[in-house]
Amino acid sequence: MAIVVVGLNHRSAPVEVRERLAFSPEEAEEALYALRRREGVEETVILSTCNRVEVYAAGREGPSEIVDRIRKFLLALRRAPAAWERHLYAMAEPRSLRHLFRVAAGLDSMVLGETEIFGQLKQAYKRAHRFGATGRFLNRSFQAAFRASKRIRSETRIQRGNVSVSSVAVDLAQRVFENLNELSILVVGAGETGRKAARALASRGAKRLWVTNRSPERARRLAEELGASAVPFEEWIERLAEADVLVACTAAPHCVLDASALAAQLPRRRGQPLLVVDIAVPRDVDPAVGELEGVFLYDIDDLREIAEEARRQRERELAVCESLIEQGVKELMEAIDRGASFRRPACEG
Repeated sequence: MAIVVVGLNHRSAPVEVRERLAFSPEEAEEALYALRRREGVEETVILSTCNRVEVYAAGREGPSEIVDRIRKFLLALRRAPAAWERHLYAMAEPRSLRHLFRVAAGLDSMVLGETEIFGQLKQAYKRAHRFGATGRFLNRSFQAAFRASKRIRSETRIQRGNVSVSSVAVDLAQRVFENLNELSILVVGAGETGRKAARALASRGAKRLWVTNRSPERARRLAEELGASAVPFEEWIERLAEADVLVACTAAPHCVLDASALAAQLPRRRGQPLLVVDIAVPRDVDPAVGELEGVFLYDIDDLREIAEEARRQRERELAVCESLIEQGVKELMEAIDRGASFRRPACEG
């Protein structure tokens, strides 16, 4: 049985490519069904985050045949240009398993050691497991990767400090303005990323904090938790006349802020600068917004420099982490080589 991964991430593809190939949870379920109908693909998990889109698969054909089918599937599904194939990487075991372990532990992330990816990977696995898209090989592989990640968290300091894209976005705001407690900050989106961004802002001293979401109840709950103010979703663009910082992190499939909508608010700003940090994929903010006078737009790829500083601080722990991963991959490969009869386990978490 071949176990492969095909995908792209923040290193292999820019955000305009990643957002085109990204999957919503609903689209991921449809893709799981369509992909398993492809000959040779017997088990599959689809992971889609702001920084990566990956398909893990197992099948009885050769790895190259399975990889070729997945590549063609991804590009055809998104009607992507054939030239985008150059952004896709592909691996077979043991490299595919080593990659899975590294992803679970946050070692392949833009922010080295980030914790958010563990939950995202677990959700992707649970979705596939619930859908019946996994079998004994991917079940065993993902469970082993989760165990290794937990061991790395407990035995190393790789995840010490600020280890999420949300916290890096807050680092950027703090670099630009220094004192967050003097700013008016609007967070658009109260999902997992929005919650982390808002909490990080509050923990760093932000006092005039507004949150908005398409679900008023979700925005209200987050605002109450943080002592912030909830803004009706239909009114948030008007608040840009007063905000110093906008953090955009919705799950919308399209831009929620275009240049014309923001331009209409600029006269009321009286020349005050506005920092816009867009950490959504697909992007929430039209790139043309960055061309407006007094507006400074950063998307998720622009956060790379700040993330690299965090990476350098954690690199001392890498050798220990890689050693633990090698041990886990070796044990898993030995079990697979022995032809162990894997039972379909209950899904963790």
